[in-house]
Amino acid sequence: MASQGGTTYNDAIDALNSLQTPFAIIEARRKAGIRPDAASIAEMRVYLRRIGLAPSDLDRLNIIHVAGTKGKGSTCAFAASILQQYQKAHGVPRKIGLFTSPHLIAVRERIRINGAPIAEDLFAKYFFEVWDLLGKAEEAEKAQGEDPVSEGERGGVPMATRPIYARYLTLMSYHVYLKEGVDVAVYETGIGGEYDATNIVERPVAAGISTLGIDHVFALGDTVDKIAWHKAGIMKLGSAAFTIEQVPEAAKVLQKRANEKKVELKVLGVDSRLKGVDVRPDALFQKKNASLGVALAEAALQKLDPSFKQNLDQLPKEFVDGLEQVIWRGRCEVKTEGPLVWHVDGAHTVDSLKMATKWFAGECASRQGPKALIFNQQGRTEAVDFLDGMVAALKSQGQGSFDHVVFCTNVTYAVTGYKRDFVNHQYDPAAIEKLTAQHQFAEKWSALDPNAKVVVLPTIEDAINHVRDLAKDVDGQETVQALITGSLHLVGGALGILEKADAL
Repeated sequence: MASQGGTTYNDAIDALNSLQTPFAIIEARRKAGIRPDAASIAEMRVYLRRIGLAPSDLDRLNIIHVAGTKGKGSTCAFAASILQQYQKAHGVPRKIGLFTSPHLIAVRERIRINGAPIAEDLFAKYFFEVWDLLGKAEEAEKAQGEDPVSEGERGGVPMATRPIYARYLTLMSYHVYLKEGVDVAVYETGIGGEYDATNIVERPVAAGISTLGIDHVFALGDTVDKIAWHKAGIMKLGSAAFTIEQVPEAAKVLQKRANEKKVELKVLGVDSRLKGVDVRPDALFQKKNASLGVALAEAALQKLDPSFKQNLDQLPKEFVDGLEQVIWRGRCEVKTEGPLVWHVDGAHTVDSLKMATKWFAGECASRQGPKALIFNQQGRTEAVDFLDGMVAALKSQGQGSFDHVVFCTNVTYAVTGYKRDFVNHQYDPAAIEKLTAQHQFAEKWSALDPNAKVVVLPTIEDAINHVRDLAKDVDGQETVQALITGSLHLVGGALGILEKADAL
């Protein structure tokens, strides 16, 4: 299907949404035990060739590649922010790409140049260029009787004309950055590393692995050593490789894979040069992410700017400014709305939710008034067990518990439903309609804390309005302290409503 003339950003998003894997197929694959494997990478190479590129073309992007369970997004943001400050002072690099996922409000946030999401018209232009190139190349190959990836490698499943949603955006990002003259690009992996779509890069400038833990169990395995094997896949011979201190099982696997790849893996402690630097939040996990971001930026600049010299005693001003002025939306954000203070964090693993809850408790320590929680996670049955850690984390900080708890779906608006950029076919529509997960969360929370006032609501907008209504009843020095967490999709929808914004 070729694109039509006069295509808009909305047309592009609708076409992109058609590449989502429907819930029924995801469930069938899960039951059959089909996971990402080497065929995923083989297919990505074919798609890359079909849009006229070879893996060696990606070398021009000087890619900084980051994997991890927690902190990979923050690490990417730190590295890109440092490079932007360096660019302001020295004119190098010329253009900085930042590719991350998921988006918060608009899909185009995933493909940034010099810190800003690419414009809607540019997104649409490049989206349909890739769309058409893929369609025409497949037709030409069929006419010549070629089979680009053996059916055996794919278990007899024919290769689709275009890759699925996240892989399409990865492919498109390479096209965008090369066309736009980007000369350094920071890439966050999607899931894992070894078989992730971003891992077709053969010669990154540097690879970084942030804190490892348990997440995406179906795709990556149920132990931290299995997960570490996947994340270690981004390390490449001839490229610098960094990680931070890991739990022993993960550290052992990372080192073993580094040895197999003949890569020197440098394990970083908290960088002593961060002393006096205002890293936010002021927590050990964030200082580790900042240390990794600094090392990755240094590795890139050593290649990009012959005059750059690493200072082992103190960070250059550009690095300090990059760390202190980083903008990474939806992570440890505080927004004041009259007598209501919103705390927004996209934590979505058992460990990161404990951290987010402790951060919230610290922010509330000196304030009076009721505490409210808005939470959701969709499509992950294990998420109900994350609630124990949150209740325990709040109590451990001497903050008692949440007075009001709201569980909602990721549906954005009460009347119009999802914004286009939020449409997600990967979750069971019947479960969303019946609020199945939300009722399970509510039941669990009520058992953990019988005193909390727990409600289930159908949309993010309903949840926000419910908490806003609570603020009408506070008086004097009191404020309502609200935490929104559990999912970046929830946080994105909430920020869109709170700021009336179309992109962040």
